[in-house]
Amino acid sequence: MTPRLFLAGALIIIVLIIGVPLILYFEAQFSTGSPVRLSAVEIRSYQGSDLSSINDFHENSIAGPQHINESDYRLTITGLTTTTRILTYPEILSRHQHYEKVTTLNCVEGWSVKLLWEGVLVRDLIREAGVDPRANSIVFTAHDTYTTSFPLSYVMDNDILMAYKMNNVTLPAERGYPFELVAEDKWGYKWIKWIEKIELTDNPNYRGYWEQRGYSNSGNLNGSYFTF
Repeated sequence: MTPRLFLAGALIIIVLIIGVPLILYFEAQFSTGSPVRLSAVEIRSYQGSDLSSINDFHENSIAGPQHINESDYRLTITGLTTTTRILTYPEILSRHQHYEKVTTLNCVEGWSVKLLWEGVLVRDLIREAGVDPRANSIVFTAHDTYTTSFPLSYVMDNDILMAYKMNNVTLPAERGYPFELVAEDKWGYKWIKWIEKIELTDNPNYRGYWEQRGYSNSGNLNGSYFTF
């Protein structure tokens, strides 16, 4: 082997020993990899419509804000269903189509908020569990034991969302994380937060927390919220 060939071979070996590790190091340092999730920024307008702030709420829950750990959360869909389904938070978000809708929540206390809600359709969850022909009503139960009910047709015939975001921000604990019902055309006490159970029943006379205390069971905005 000539000296020139020997020198060339030695240079190649040096480059392989030193250069390849350097390339791998810098690749690891500057590789994009998975994106880093940053905090969402609240939007205050949508398609030319001004929105309220997610802070424009009055705290009026029966037991104060509920703080639910995502890893512990389970949504149970049961009652007059073909099967009882128990879903985690990631399963609900990953397995179902997401929808957006601007809807106004009107509270019986006299205030209202107009927000962009993002969530999944309640009827999609119900259809997965299967509907027993005897079912005519649906009862929602919250983490703090609050309940309210609707005719089953209300959630099956309308685009009723179970929301996980408002104004592009994941629901804060005080706003119902992980899910709040967007009960459009209903008074605010029907907009149940911290939903943990959805139950199909054949009892149209079921009364929830406020309904047992004299509030209208229908909760329709075009009517009085009191039954007396």
